[in-house]
Formats: sequence, structure tokens, C-alpha cells
Amino acid sequence: MKLVDIFTDMNPILRILLVIVLAVAAHFTVKAIRRFSQYLLTMKVDSKATSEEILTRRYPKLATIITIFVSAVTFIIYFVAIGMILREFKISLTTYFASATVIGLAVGFGLQGFVQDVVIGLTLIFSDALTIGEMVKLGDEIGKVDSIGLRFTVLLNLHGQRIIIPNRNIATISQFRGGCIRAYVDIQLPPEIDDKEMQQAIQAIGDGMYDQHRSIILAAPEFFGIKAVKDGPWRYLRIKFKLWPGQIKIIEETFKERVVQVLKKFYADYAAWMITVTYKVE
Repeated sequence: MKLVDIFTDMNPILRILLVIVLAVAAHFTVKAIRRFSQYLLTMKVDSKATSEEILTRRYPKLATIITIFVSAVTFIIYFVAIGMILREFKISLTTYFASATVIGLAVGFGLQGFVQDVVIGLTLIFSDALTIGEMVKLGDEIGKVDSIGLRFTVLLNLHGQRIIIPNRNIATISQFRGGCIRAYVDIQLPPEIDDKEMQQAIQAIGDGMYDQHRSIILAAPEFFGIKAVKDGPWRYLRIKFKLWPGQIKIIEETFKERVVQVLKKFYADYAAWMITVTYKVE
């Protein structure tokens, strides 16, 4: 005997009770599925993993599949439960399915942005266009990828601030494979200046800036020594900085200005154009 026939033969009070039980059972079944999925998504990958090394971050593709599966099962449970409840109120299931289709189309048109977010999010995850922990530029925002979701991609900028970007706003992706950019600074040194004294003074400036701006200058500056220039008495000192992408002002303005001020004490005509900077991606 079908479940619908059993409901039909029962008195109204029992039928109402069964409807309530059905609704409650559907609700708690969904809650149990969601809680279990949340446990899976936030579980540690292994016993030695830190709080950040969870399934969602380590395996974003698997986390996405779990999320999609849970959403689909949730929809099916609620859809079937509502249909069975409406059946008890003498509403035709054919009418229910037809109205659900119309409503679904209307909602679909109203949620075009949401659909774009989901489609692009799936593309980002399954095409490996982004990787957790990778340094990237998305639009005007630069940071490390903290998470990739179906609706949003989250970056961590140099201040530790979480930048939440809707997936539909991601038009271009610039990747910094080494997590930084390199700035090669060539400082011309006049012949009248003592090499050792000048190198110590400039090195003190570079080391001081590293201590002061470690969120921007990612490693201690590397000094390559003083090199001679062909066909001339001038020499140059080369320094390499590793920088957070997009933060070249600290070299173009702050570092160059401090070096010029020191060199002017030894050579009055020293100018900023005597310092050149070349940038490369690590």
C-alpha cells in the first residue's frame, strides 16, 4: 500500500500529526547532513596539522564537491517533503511541480549574479587557476589566496586584512609565482667617495628599512658589492630587495631619498637620477 493511501485512510488528527512529524524529520535530517558536512570541511588533514591546515584549504576541489552534494541533497529532501505535505491538502503534485518550475525560472532570472559567482567559482577551483597560499592580483587587490569558494574568493593583504571578492568580479588574474617581486637597485658612486665607508652607510639604510617594514620588505636586502663602470671612474653598488607586490614606492621614494641625503654629504651634486631600479618577478 502506498504511503499516500495510508494517509488517506487515517483520521484528520493523525494525518496532521504525521505531516508535522514529516516536516520535523525532514528538517532534522537536513541539519544532520549539514553538520556532518561541516565536520568534514573543518577536520584536520592529519594529526600534525595546524588549525589552518584543514580539508577546505588543503583540498578545495573535494570541499567544493561536498558542498554541492549537500546543497543538492538538502533541496531534494525539502522539495519532496513539501510535495508530500501539500498532497495532504489536496494539492495536485502535477500542479506543484509546474509551479515549482515557474518559480525556479523567476528566481533564476533574479539570481543571475549568484549563478555567475558559482559558475566562475567552480571554474577557478577545477581549472587550478588559483591555489591556496599563492600571491596574486585580482583586479586592484593584491594578496595571498586564503580560500576559494563557490561565491567568493578571499585574499589576505599585507596588513592581514581579509579581502572578500565576488567571483563574478574576477576578470584577470596576475600570479606572482615566487610570492614577491625583486627590486634591483644600482647606486652610482662618485670617485671621491670611500667605497667601504659608503657601502657601510648604505647597508645600514637597507637593513634599517627591512627592520622597519618587514610586512613590505619580505627578506633582508642582499648586497652584491661595488662594481666598476667601464671607461669611467664611477662605480656602482647593487642591492636586491624582495618586496610585497605593488609596494614599489618604498624603494622609489623612501629608500632612494634616504640614500641621496647620505650621498649629498659626500658629493653635493648627487641626484636621485643616479639611482636606477629594475623590477623582476621572482
